[in-house]
Amino acid sequence: MNYKLYIMEALQQFDAGIFTTINGWHAFYFDNFMALVTVVATWLPMILMLLFMIYKKKGWRKMLAVLLAVAVVILIADQVSASIIKPAVARLRPSRNPDLQATVHLVNGYNGGKFGFVSSHAANCFGIALLLAFLFKNRAFTWAMIAWASLMCYSRIYLGVHYPGDIACGAILGVAAAAVVYHLMKWLSKKNARWFDISFTTGETRQMIYALLANVVLLALLALIMTLFIENNETIYNILGLFK
Repeated sequence: MNYKLYIMEALQQFDAGIFTTINGWHAFYFDNFMALVTVVATWLPMILMLLFMIYKKKGWRKMLAVLLAVAVVILIADQVSASIIKPAVARLRPSRNPDLQATVHLVNGYNGGKFGFVSSHAANCFGIALLLAFLFKNRAFTWAMIAWASLMCYSRIYLGVHYPGDIACGAILGVAAAAVVYHLMKWLSKKNARWFDISFTTGETRQMIYALLANVVLLALLALIMTLFIENNETIYNILGLFK
């Protein structure tokens, strides 16, 4: 018996089983909500609030430094996942798996690219979340960013374009990219290793968490409007990039 092959097949079946369960929990409202959640542009209010808080507290130089660090994390996580791991592993997304296609719940026919391991969404979101957590060093803010990244990742399973295993491994890649960039930043600023650290008062941190929650509520309300009052959401989906 080829135990390696047996273990891989067992893991695949386990992963597919969890995926089928999560993807099977769907409703028209949540189709709209998750379609909004999964698009980075819909989180612009939260992003702008975060940048404003950094600018207000620490000035434009530190704001630009944080933006540069986030860009490098995304560059590493996205390129490693999309350009190296995905073509090397060549694991079909569940939405493109012939054994699952008939049962996968899709939204507006959106099925993503051909390969899904590892998830670039998970790598990017957890990379951003953990880099900011390393910089801000605030427990409440850290948990808020992890919750945001987790919601983004859940949307990928809900929409049928990633297995949970894609998400988990993508998250690990993102955390690794964030750790590398953070320690590189500290090394570059070794004369003052805390130059990149950003400290906020409890009240200021609470404002940033409120901005995140407000963004979630905004998306939830928009999804409700789409569900109750817009018969054909295809135009909105297409604007968001969820093409058939």
